[in-house]
Amino acid sequence: MTNNHILDVPTSYSIGDVCVSPATILAPMAGVTDTVFRRLIRKQGGCGLLMTEFTSSHGVVSTRTAKKPNRNFRYLYFEDDEHPISCQLFGSDPDVMAEAAKVCEERGFDTVDINFGCPVNKVVKCNGGSGLLRDLPLVGTILRKVRSAISIPLTCKFRAGWNDQELVAVDMAKIAQDCGVVAVALHPRTREQGYAGRADWSRIAEVKAAVNIPVIGNGDILTPEDAVRMYRETQCDAIMIGRTASSNPWIFRQLEEYLRTGSYAVPPDRERYNMMRTYYLMLEEHGEADAVGKMKQFATYFTHGVRNGSKLRTEIYRAQNVKRILEIVDVFFNDQLQGLSAPECAEVA
Repeated sequence: MTNNHILDVPTSYSIGDVCVSPATILAPMAGVTDTVFRRLIRKQGGCGLLMTEFTSSHGVVSTRTAKKPNRNFRYLYFEDDEHPISCQLFGSDPDVMAEAAKVCEERGFDTVDINFGCPVNKVVKCNGGSGLLRDLPLVGTILRKVRSAISIPLTCKFRAGWNDQELVAVDMAKIAQDCGVVAVALHPRTREQGYAGRADWSRIAEVKAAVNIPVIGNGDILTPEDAVRMYRETQCDAIMIGRTASSNPWIFRQLEEYLRTGSYAVPPDRERYNMMRTYYLMLEEHGEADAVGKMKQFATYFTHGVRNGSKLRTEIYRAQNVKRILEIVDVFFNDQLQGLSAPECAEVA
């Protein structure tokens, strides 16, 4: 691990033999982190590791015998410029999880990650995601089976526990380390919290103090300043950013700039327009089956904070095809955002 000498935070870390530099990760997000969004993030700079949407282990195994591509093929698709990239799996059957991990290795992923954190009911009721936080022996069995099935590095991501009375983060980290996992990521909310309330970063610090493998912190990083504060308060080895990257795809670049110079540019609306148009054209070029749906979904994210953004979103939601959506975006920004000022800078507090 190397450190930034200005702010004394990590600039790189290793997942087994995979060097991640910068020490930042795009969190796996269902319905968000497909290949198009991942490559959009990569183009901005500053993100060290990309991760797929979390993917059903049973679905991944089914791709071996499927006669035609299905959505699981889409989840496993990535381009060469996405390396290093990790495939995240969920499930509760150790043998199926191991087989799915083999498929990920065969497809060229750099690492495999196991999800023990998803709080969604349909995942938990099948004993997947954070449902496994109540069955630590099974967690150990899954990790050992997967570790023995692949030669690429294995990591895992988990929550602090089922609720505040059943906190297992330190135990999970120790089990992972004992099973040959080479790095762990902690989102320090509980399953009961969902995404509400505050992420208690002190739990990340507790995990960091308990194990010798790299610990990745996740949760409530909204600005570069938040990321630096997490590093300092927890001594974590890397940070993972999820929801913030959806509305601010520049967050990784801003953090890299902040660590290098002590300040960072806040992109003006003209750059937001360029970002939005670039993403939409990438969807079209990729041949995304639901390009229109994705455009409507990301209109909500990308117009966050844009003057009269609600008007733009309403028009996009009503559109029925890609061409019309692109026309709406062009007209809106050309009409509404003439004479934009240069980017402002946020100085170190």
